[in-house]
Amino acid sequence: MPTILVVTLICASSLAAKDCTRATAQDVITQPAHTPQECLLLGPAIAAGSGRGTEAGTYVKTLCEQRR
Repeated sequence: MPTILVVTLICASSLAAKDCTRATAQDVITQPAHTPQECLLLGPAIAAGSGRGTEAGTYVKTLCEQRR
Protein backbone atom coordinates (compact mmCIF):
# COMPACT_ATOMS: atom_id res chain seq x y z
CA MET A 1 0.00 0.00 0.00
CA PRO A 2 1.41 3.43 -0.93
CA THR A 3 2.42 5.50 2.06
CA ILE A 4 2.85 8.83 0.29
CA LEU A 5 0.09 11.10 -0.92
CA VAL A 6 0.65 13.37 -3.92
CA VAL A 7 -1.11 16.67 -3.33
CA THR A 8 -1.32 18.74 -6.50
CA LEU A 9 -2.37 22.33 -5.90
CA ILE A 10 -3.56 24.59 -8.72
CA CYS A 11 -3.00 28.16 -7.57
CA ALA A 12 -3.55 31.60 -9.06
CA SER A 13 -0.36 33.12 -10.41
CA SER A 14 -1.06 36.19 -8.26
CA LEU A 15 -0.59 34.01 -5.15
CA ALA A 16 2.97 33.61 -3.81
CA ALA A 17 4.21 30.01 -3.76
CA LYS A 18 4.62 30.08 0.02
CA ASP A 19 0.95 31.07 0.35
CA CYS A 20 -0.31 28.32 -1.98
CA THR A 21 -1.93 25.78 0.38
CA ARG A 22 -4.87 23.40 0.32
CA ALA A 23 -7.00 26.22 1.70
CA THR A 24 -5.97 28.85 -0.86
CA ALA A 25 -5.66 26.70 -4.00
CA GLN A 26 -8.23 26.93 -6.78
CA ASP A 27 -8.18 23.13 -7.04
CA VAL A 28 -6.65 20.28 -5.04
CA ILE A 29 -6.01 16.87 -6.60
CA THR A 30 -4.67 13.94 -4.57
CA GLN A 31 -3.32 10.55 -5.55
CA PRO A 32 -1.20 7.89 -3.82
CA ALA A 33 2.48 7.37 -4.68
CA HIS A 34 5.03 4.74 -3.68
CA THR A 35 8.18 6.90 -3.43
CA PRO A 36 9.05 10.58 -3.00
CA GLN A 37 10.48 10.61 -6.54
CA GLU A 38 7.24 9.23 -7.95
CA CYS A 39 5.34 11.87 -5.99
CA LEU A 40 7.35 14.74 -7.45
CA LEU A 41 6.94 13.39 -11.00
CA LEU A 42 3.22 12.69 -10.66
CA GLY A 43 2.17 16.12 -9.40
CA PRO A 44 2.62 18.06 -12.66
CA ALA A 45 1.45 15.07 -14.73
CA ILE A 46 -1.78 14.85 -12.73
CA ALA A 47 -2.44 18.56 -13.21
CA ALA A 48 -1.73 18.39 -16.94
CA GLY A 49 -3.93 15.32 -17.34
CA SER A 50 -6.80 17.09 -15.63
CA GLY A 51 -6.44 20.11 -17.90
CA ARG A 52 -6.08 22.41 -14.91
CA GLY A 53 -2.30 22.83 -14.85
CA THR A 54 -2.09 24.60 -18.18
CA GLU A 55 -4.69 27.33 -17.67
CA ALA A 56 -3.47 30.91 -18.05
CA GLY A 57 -2.99 32.68 -14.75
CA THR A 58 -2.32 29.51 -12.74
CA TYR A 59 0.63 27.40 -11.65
CA VAL A 60 1.07 23.94 -10.16
CA LYS A 61 2.56 23.23 -6.75
CA THR A 62 3.24 19.64 -5.69
CA LEU A 63 3.36 18.48 -2.07
CA CYS A 64 4.29 14.99 -0.90
CA GLU A 65 2.64 14.04 2.38
CA GLN A 66 2.75 10.92 4.51
CA ARG A 67 -0.58 9.13 4.43
CA ARG A 68 -2.29 8.82 7.79
